[in-house]
Amino acid sequence: MEEEYGAQQIQILKDLEAVRKRPSMYIGSTGPRGLHHLVSEVVDNSIDEVLAGFCENIKVVIHSDNSITVTDDGRGIPVSLHPVYKKPALELVMTFLHAGGKFDNKIYRVAGGLHGVGVSVVNALSEWLEAKVIRKGKTWQQRYERGKPVTKVECIEENSSHKTATEVSFKPDEEIFESIEFDWERITRRLRELAFLNQGLRIQVEDERSQKKEIFRYEGGIRAFVEHLNRNREVLFPEPIYIEGEKGDVSLEVAIQYNQSFIQDIFAFVNDINTEEGGTHLSGFKAGLTKVVNDYVKKEENKDIVLLGEDIREGLTAIINMKFPNPQFEGQTKTRLGNSEAKGIVESIVFENLSRFLEENPPLAKMIVQKAISSSRVREAAQKAREITRKKESLGGGLLGKLAACSENNPEINELYIVEGDSAGGSAKQGRDRLFQAILPLRGKILNVEKTHLIKVLNNKEIGATITAIGTGIKEEFSLAGLKYNKVILMSDADVDGAHIRTLLLTFFYRYMPDLIRTGHIYIAQPPLYRVSNKNKEYFLNSEEELKKLTEQLGEGKIEVQRYKGLGEMNPEQLWNAAMNPATRTIYQVSIEDAVVADELFSILMGIEVEPRRNFIQEHALEVANLDI
Repeated sequence: MEEEYGAQQIQILKDLEAVRKRPSMYIGSTGPRGLHHLVSEVVDNSIDEVLAGFCENIKVVIHSDNSITVTDDGRGIPVSLHPVYKKPALELVMTFLHAGGKFDNKIYRVAGGLHGVGVSVVNALSEWLEAKVIRKGKTWQQRYERGKPVTKVECIEENSSHKTATEVSFKPDEEIFESIEFDWERITRRLRELAFLNQGLRIQVEDERSQKKEIFRYEGGIRAFVEHLNRNREVLFPEPIYIEGEKGDVSLEVAIQYNQSFIQDIFAFVNDINTEEGGTHLSGFKAGLTKVVNDYVKKEENKDIVLLGEDIREGLTAIINMKFPNPQFEGQTKTRLGNSEAKGIVESIVFENLSRFLEENPPLAKMIVQKAISSSRVREAAQKAREITRKKESLGGGLLGKLAACSENNPEINELYIVEGDSAGGSAKQGRDRLFQAILPLRGKILNVEKTHLIKVLNNKEIGATITAIGTGIKEEFSLAGLKYNKVILMSDADVDGAHIRTLLLTFFYRYMPDLIRTGHIYIAQPPLYRVSNKNKEYFLNSEEELKKLTEQLGEGKIEVQRYKGLGEMNPEQLWNAAMNPATRTIYQVSIEDAVVADELFSILMGIEVEPRRNFIQEHALEVANLDI
């Protein structure tokens, strides 16, 4: 019998304080990331109703004034008086931090809410919020302003319908956020992901500002997700392999499909949360997959060979979707699952189900095995290349003539500038602060690693020098303990070629050293486009807009304008002041806020398929200043 969801199930852990004073503690920032987190918090409440089996439809509307409305057909938030706190349950949920039904495992067996701050934080950080609830034939409503109720919970309509629903509308507070302009792409990406992860769920999204509309519904669930990720790649077999199973209160579904690339893309979710840092469930999947394939090789192929996990995962795209009661999240961004029991559960479900599938599908199993064996042979050749590289490094030949090292031995303050070209590298070496800034000049464009196998990557001199200089190793051998620099700064010309080189470098870091990006060590320098001098003053400007604004402010004074075509045109002093002096430079930290989107973009822009790249460029041509086709 289903538990009654009423006011008595609402529990309060502590009241709502200091949210408006320190919003970043609760939503990460007051920039775009924090702004969009508000939408996620409200939508996650609806998704928890989906996970509980009571919601089939969600609608999100971005209004013309940048307010948001989220509607679902779940059970509706209770409105009756709480037996202890003597307030309507709706008001408690909206005005107290950590108040809700998620702490009662009978009401929500599994729930998301990674940060656990709840819709009350959205309320606190909104200029206004209105909540409507339809329950037991009545529509109830309450309005709040900056977190405080300005009306009572009151019935505004009665009918005989058995319909239930919750509607939350809010407008972010301009006193809190840098901007309240919502990004259509950012919102729809997350909603599409949620539709993939919840098979059959219908999510409708509308933008009144642009009249855009989308409906996401995927009967194929995570199988459709894998097909979506592989849509620009040459796949090994047409339909993803799908397995599912349960152990106690834990349920798991996995979809996998191989492609002809040399990279692996595994995305693991717990209660619809993307665990970007992995965790025990991901370890269990890898262990189960490795054991299945090696057992098949030994039993069916009669081959005396042991494949490593990295051999078996080359070219693999996989989605792991786990529903888990009381997940414990760890890691720098709280996106790594820490529950020890998850590893064994996932490993056993994957092993049992995938073993059966391979036995029943020998042709497909042979394709997977042959690809893994081929990967193993290339890995062994690559290992020999690594050993040769290490011997060269030990003899001092690995970076001879390339790296201009810094004198400080403290990785926490040291910086490595990776600079395009010998000319710019020469200026950077002369203009830097030798105490903590090292310079690594690169000649020309490095390999596109999206199209290249590991052995060619390791044999490339420019990439080899970069790996050696940074000190962490790559792929499975990567370790932050070896990092020699707190900041790795990419500095290239402010033109199309420079943008291409930055993209090639970022592709390399994303595919071979992703944790360098995740932990915030990769930066992009923005060298100026213009040098403007007026009397004894000198300005470095990054855009034509800045130049126009400055010239309008100089009045009748004579100014000299120099446009830089490349870094090599700057003398050492100018390069130091414009791009290397920590007090005056502009550098941007690179982040992977959405790993799934990053993967898609790199696959489109750097992969072997030409048509998707052409379509992407044509679609976004008006949004960028420089295009590299």
